[in-house]
Amino acid sequence: MGKIAFVYPGQGAQKPGMGKDFYENGSNARKIYDMAQSILDFPLLQLCFEEDERLNETEYTQAALVATCLAMTAEVTALGIEPDVTAGLSLGEYAALAAAGAMKPEDAVLAVRKRGIFMSEAVPSGQGGMSAVLGLTGEQVEQAIAGLKTVTVANYNCPGQVVVTGAANGLSEAQNLLMEAGAKRVIPLKVSGPFHSPYLQGAGEKLRETLEEIRLFPLKHPYVANVNAKYVTDESEIRELLVRQVASSVRWEQSMREMIANGVDTFVEIGPGKTIAGFMKKIAPELRVWNVGSWDDYEKLKESWAR
Repeated sequence: MGKIAFVYPGQGAQKPGMGKDFYENGSNARKIYDMAQSILDFPLLQLCFEEDERLNETEYTQAALVATCLAMTAEVTALGIEPDVTAGLSLGEYAALAAAGAMKPEDAVLAVRKRGIFMSEAVPSGQGGMSAVLGLTGEQVEQAIAGLKTVTVANYNCPGQVVVTGAANGLSEAQNLLMEAGAKRVIPLKVSGPFHSPYLQGAGEKLRETLEEIRLFPLKHPYVANVNAKYVTDESEIRELLVRQVASSVRWEQSMREMIANGVDTFVEIGPGKTIAGFMKKIAPELRVWNVGSWDDYEKLKESWAR
């Protein structure tokens, strides 16, 4: 067997009821949720386990999703499964850092609570957004929008799926240029702002102050950073990478290829949904991806691991 990576989804993976089965069945998960509920200033358990429209509001989504991912991780690691490396898609990078031992779970949850607020405040709703571009390479997308000052690439997700971000009027123009360049579809995403664009630099600088207050620990396992798709083994680099990440492109496909080049052949996607598994089918379909997004998924992993 090769190496194992724990990978975490980003904003958009959240869904009503997420983690409820872990809270009911797993004592390790329950401890994480109860800890997060005790330090947050909103009803976390209600947002995660019941229908609550706030779950899709950035300032609440981020803490709810990271808490859920870490609760699920607590049960996975209790089986004796440890990662050789971790990574997370945008917001998921905070769960990856906690899983790698660089951050206490409570600090990861509090950091993304602040991150969500800063990002929500950065650009008034409706003045910017993001669109998924299907059918073009990252390089083709870059070339198509090269003349636009208000639109950049937000995410390099996988072959044939790139996300662009920027001002609302710029995205309309970008859509025309991308279709002319041969895109199959350009789909506006249901997000409240132009995340991972230069418009978020102010939010990144505010986040720096929060991160300065958080103690970072030597990494038990390396993680791969979104902004440069490189292995990080020195905790002194983490703050700057997280500050840059808010306004920089997420190099997810490149991150996965870096892991594969370093011997990773098993990916455990921890969190609701199967976003990352979908990307991996296009990046390296021959590799194994385990999803742990429900208690049933966890039981299947437990049974397989025992064998």
